[in-house]
Amino acid sequence: MYDTNDAVGLVARGLRAGWLLSVYPDAAEAGGCFRSTARPRGPGEWRPGGDPLAASERAASEAARRARGKVRRYCAANRLNRLGTLTYRGAGCHDPRQVRSDAGRFFRRLRAALPAGAALPYLWVPEWHAGGHGLHLHFAVGRFIRRSDIDAAWGHGFVHIKQLGDVRVGAGALGEARLAARYLGKYVGKAMDERRVAGLHRYERAEGHDPRVVHVEGRSRDAVIAAASARLGRDPERVWTSDDTEGWQGPPAVWVQWP
Repeated sequence: MYDTNDAVGLVARGLRAGWLLSVYPDAAEAGGCFRSTARPRGPGEWRPGGDPLAASERAASEAARRARGKVRRYCAANRLNRLGTLTYRGAGCHDPRQVRSDAGRFFRRLRAALPAGAALPYLWVPEWHAGGHGLHLHFAVGRFIRRSDIDAAWGHGFVHIKQLGDVRVGAGALGEARLAARYLGKYVGKAMDERRVAGLHRYERAEGHDPRVVHVEGRSRDAVIAAASARLGRDPERVWTSDDTEGWQGPPAVWVQWP
């Protein structure tokens, strides 16, 4: 699909104007845009004379998009393919700060139950129950953990966890992790809108497991996609460009995903 020979020598050349692609090899994903010598304005940035309310809505939409992207890359890079839910018994918990404290204790206990030195990347998102029953948690991990250890680590109510398998043949753990990220991404969007407490993150993750990033520069969009594909050793399966979005207000942009 792309001529990788055209990309030779285009990586890390330090071009002042051209395409810059941020590649996340472990997540098999990349995103970037065209950089000009002038400062670009983002899709959610307010412009003098514009509608402040519309600008605010664009900014909120862009913040949600960025959060979902971070969740997707973290889950994919760490192969978080097991999705779980933690609930509270009785009247539930209505204190977002208490929920975060309980979640922190839960993951510390889980880590302690694993073999010494075992890594436990995870990501979790709070969600308000419908009908005023308080908060529950959705989380993803990437390894088998005994159900008895999960129950003992939580201790506040019901626990549900399963490995996601409703993906196409050959998608493997990466495809399962992307599916988990789609579920969690929906909850992230809701967490941004429903009774959000200032100063609290929309989601939480284990530190030390953020996906590594490699920056690729080139003269054209196809050149940077080709360079990234050469690094990953395969052609992309999905390519989105800002040309596909009517009324796009930022610099020309691209998003790429590999199998």
